[in-house]
Amino acid sequence: MIYSSATLPVNAPGQVPLTRAQLWAGLMHKAREPQRFFPPGECTDSAIIEESSSHLVRQATILGDDITEIISFTDSKLSFFQVKSPREGVIVNELVEGDHGELQLRFYAYIGLPGKAPDAPEVAAAQAWMDSENGFAAAIASTLKHTRELVAEGTI
Repeated sequence: MIYSSATLPVNAPGQVPLTRAQLWAGLMHKAREPQRFFPPGECTDSAIIEESSSHLVRQATILGDDITEIISFTDSKLSFFQVKSPREGVIVNELVEGDHGELQLRFYAYIGLPGKAPDAPEVAAAQAWMDSENGFAAAIASTLKHTRELVAEGTI
């Protein structure tokens, strides 16, 4: 089982501030249209195939894999459940408050690789990538960057 987590401040010094509502709108936009939030070429297709007041079902091609996800949401958390994917588990994007009430964005995941032993090289490589500077910390920074772009464009 792979577990990884990263948390970054939403409004670091020198950045255009985002409100909680703007960040939430950005996360919902990311759930509906993920291509903009991934590096170029990593998410090549996406479609919402079901929608309700509590969840979306999304089909997408991410990193060359055709996946289906159930994306559940509350007022502060999106949970991406891998339904059809080479991975099993959940990836969570959550709005949290720091010790001094500052808005933060936390990503965490519990992921398994079906058919792979816990000590398999593929599991170790996935864990190392998620924990690296290119993993969740980079994904949070990208999400914040693209949300600010959406605000600047007037989309949010």
